[in-house]
Amino acid sequence: NKEFEQLYECPMCSLTCTNIQILEEHVDLHLEEHSFSEGGNIRDLELAQRLQTEEDKRQRSEEEKREREEFKKLQRQYGLDNSGGYKQQFLKNMEREVDRGRMQPFEYHKRKADMMECLAFGIDDGKTKTSGVIEALCKYYQNENKDVRRVWLSTGVDHFHSSLGDRGWGCGYRNFQMLLSSLLQNSLYNDCLRDTTLIPSIPKIQSMIEDAWKEGFDPHGASHFNNRLHGSKAWIGACEIYSLLTNLRIKCQIIDFHKPTGPMGTHPRLFEWVLHYYSTDNEGAAKVVCTSKPPIYLQHQGHSRTVVGIEEKKNKTLCLLLFDPGCPSQEMQKLLKQNSDGTSLKLLRRFVGSLKEKQYQIVAVDGVLSSEEKAVSIEENSLCLRKV
Repeated sequence: NKEFEQLYECPMCSLTCTNIQILEEHVDLHLEEHSFSEGGNIRDLELAQRLQTEEDKRQRSEEEKREREEFKKLQRQYGLDNSGGYKQQFLKNMEREVDRGRMQPFEYHKRKADMMECLAFGIDDGKTKTSGVIEALCKYYQNENKDVRRVWLSTGVDHFHSSLGDRGWGCGYRNFQMLLSSLLQNSLYNDCLRDTTLIPSIPKIQSMIEDAWKEGFDPHGASHFNNRLHGSKAWIGACEIYSLLTNLRIKCQIIDFHKPTGPMGTHPRLFEWVLHYYSTDNEGAAKVVCTSKPPIYLQHQGHSRTVVGIEEKKNKTLCLLLFDPGCPSQEMQKLLKQNSDGTSLKLLRRFVGSLKEKQYQIVAVDGVLSSEEKAVSIEENSLCLRKV
């Protein structure tokens, strides 16, 4: 009788059967299907994980390669790639000039002999030097009657530009030479500079910075260069100039203009600071003030220049006068000729709107240190960094 037939319900899909064997076969099909799909999921998951691992490995490898290349680029940029220094670059560039027919072999040999002699004595060859620009500026401003109300100038500064040996990386060293050329004309610094009466060559300046590190100045900066500059094309900046000067017992400070203080990314406070530096102790009615102040080392990312003076216009705007190591001698020579319209001054003039780097640092010299004060500055190991 149909109504008394036993019914069997599938636990997985609620299907009812009258035959237990059919139900078992039906449930087995469910289980097989489930295990197949589960296995498929596991296989898919394994495959996805393997692909992800391979992708991660590839990305990591690319990242490492990119970092290696970036590091090599930085080493090249900062002259720490063991490709040699001033001497090697000078010789290589002269050989290139001979190959291109721009230099005769006899001139190559003469210049090589001159260079080797200067390097042996640790002095600059003076081939990139222009003297007398400050004196010419003094004369020009005495006669200028258009728009300059007052001008302050540093004590005589020689201009040095980069040569075949340091083109592309030597600006910091050339600015130090400019600063030193002024200090050597100031009797206040005679005692500090009695062992540095001639302008040192770039390799010699590198050795002088290493000497400062050995004395204990700026260990953090020294480690950045592996405590070695000599024989490299390493860029230097404000901290190295500070260490070098302080080791010579020359009192100085680093001022950090770490962000713009005016509209459009400008730095009016930097200009005001320079005006205060020159005008302090130099007040009076004279239009042209030839101060006893040394020039100022001015650094920004990738380049440095030397501030040799500042103009105050009749409309009260300020204009820095800068010596740039990138400017060749033949251009600087134009400033020596009395040019009544002052067009050649474009080489030097920089208004507030022209200095728009994110950050500037300056190293300003302000007297001499006693041996005790020098020892204290090493002990404190402070860079006298002031943010403005």
